[in-house]
Amino acid sequence: MYPFRKLLYAVPIVLLASCSQNSSSVDQEDGLAAFSADSLKAHIAVLASDDFMGRKPFTEGETKTIAYLQQQFAAAGLEPGNGSSYLQEVPMVNIKTTAAPSMQVKSAKGNFELKAFDDYVIWTDKTENVSLADNELVFAGYGVVAPEYNWNDYAGIDVKGKVVMVMVNDPGWNTDSTLFKGKTMTYYGRWTYKFEEAARQGAKGCLIVHNTAAASYAFAVPQNNFNASRLQLDPRGKDIKKCDVVGWIQEGVAKKLLSTAGLDSNLLVKANERGAKPVSLNMKLSTSVKVEATYNKSHNVIGKITGSKHPDEVIIYTSHWDHLGIGTPDATGDSIYNGAYDNASGTAGLIELARAFKSMKTKPERTIVILSVTSEEQGLQGSAYYAQNPIYPNAKTLANINIDELNRFEKTKDIVVVGEGQSELEDILKEEAEKMGRYIAYESHPEAGHYYRSDHFNFAKAGVPALYINEGIDVEGKGKEYGQKLQDAYNEKDYHRPSDSYNAATWSMAGGIDDLKLLFQVGKRLAFAAKMPEWKNGSEFKAIREGKK
Repeated sequence: MYPFRKLLYAVPIVLLASCSQNSSSVDQEDGLAAFSADSLKAHIAVLASDDFMGRKPFTEGETKTIAYLQQQFAAAGLEPGNGSSYLQEVPMVNIKTTAAPSMQVKSAKGNFELKAFDDYVIWTDKTENVSLADNELVFAGYGVVAPEYNWNDYAGIDVKGKVVMVMVNDPGWNTDSTLFKGKTMTYYGRWTYKFEEAARQGAKGCLIVHNTAAASYAFAVPQNNFNASRLQLDPRGKDIKKCDVVGWIQEGVAKKLLSTAGLDSNLLVKANERGAKPVSLNMKLSTSVKVEATYNKSHNVIGKITGSKHPDEVIIYTSHWDHLGIGTPDATGDSIYNGAYDNASGTAGLIELARAFKSMKTKPERTIVILSVTSEEQGLQGSAYYAQNPIYPNAKTLANINIDELNRFEKTKDIVVVGEGQSELEDILKEEAEKMGRYIAYESHPEAGHYYRSDHFNFAKAGVPALYINEGIDVEGKGKEYGQKLQDAYNEKDYHRPSDSYNAATWSMAGGIDDLKLLFQVGKRLAFAAKMPEWKNGSEFKAIREGKK
């Protein structure tokens, strides 16, 4: 699971009517008997074993993981998904940054310094040394340009070569439910978008004003990644706009800068008002970041079952195989971050799905693609590479169904949809859940933007309807309070720790198998459907699918 989460093509009209068989004629039972909790647990035990060394990209752990997945994909009956190969190379660069210990601020009221780590955290996604040298600071509200919401925080100002200071989340997230989607975060609210838009505007730097409620995590989270290594897709030969310097700044420090500029901190509140204007703070910033760049290649693992009638139209299941490798020992001395739940469970689930689809008496009419991606923990890099370099055209990809962790314990009555109101996949999931005597629920904190924090998001950015679920908490016979305690215990004790290890004594995987069967039914239905699923009105990805963005 990506660390900051706790918890472009027009569509050919022929695709809409290319299937003759209606989903109602699909045998509901076909393929279900192939699912096995014992098989699922056996794969998790291997993938999460110490021998796989935490499955970190560029290590022997990757070599063993992708070898195992290729073997199991073949054993499940999958054809190679990339020509004659089960692998898709993902060229990457490891960027190790070392920021200067301070940032110099020049203003009409005097000069002073801000302290790195304590006051702000910065890095760069560029592969060479970068610096700020008396670059002007501009406050640009939320840093959002959203025509569909009639919103432009950069209106009337040129920020080329300047540093923009912007706020996290969406306009009105805590003050006006009529703006954007109210408390439900859109992609415009994510920190990644802020950096992307600042770069498009020509800014040299972008600093996001941290607020714990708005970000959904404390300032300690970006602090934990200060002067760390980050994997990025290899940018060589590509014209990719990036700011030189990006990062976070403490809210109190941002208010100090505003005060020094003679501006009221209420400017942060007024940024929620439509028509709020960006403003120069009439101060200049200077600092630097040293970079060590190392190039290498990781791998996505991909297999397929070719469709019987429409082989060029695909449904893609994804799950990330990577975790954190070997790191700081815990109190017991364990230093291997096995990632059993996150995400050996989801990766093993892909193998079960492959077996189930292959076992079907009636072969799927559309191609089923099983894709295990790399470097999710480093910023969704493997799925980003696939979405930008698709083996199967995004325009002919009906849907992406993503699995990031599977329920280790007992069955739940509910299944949680992350990203309410995004696409018709949600409606299909609801109908299939009801057939199984279950119901869908929705994430409890939509303001945290979890829909933008796992691998399905990169498919959504390419216009492909994407479904992302979390396990439920309404445990059969034990209720919601019990289920919530299980999830809270994992987040507090095991998330991204060596203790996320497979436990044969307690992991029944009954709930995981139930969730896999449900996701299988959704994909099976799509494989025979008369039309492709669509984005819903209000989704920020609808225009991409329709070729309007």
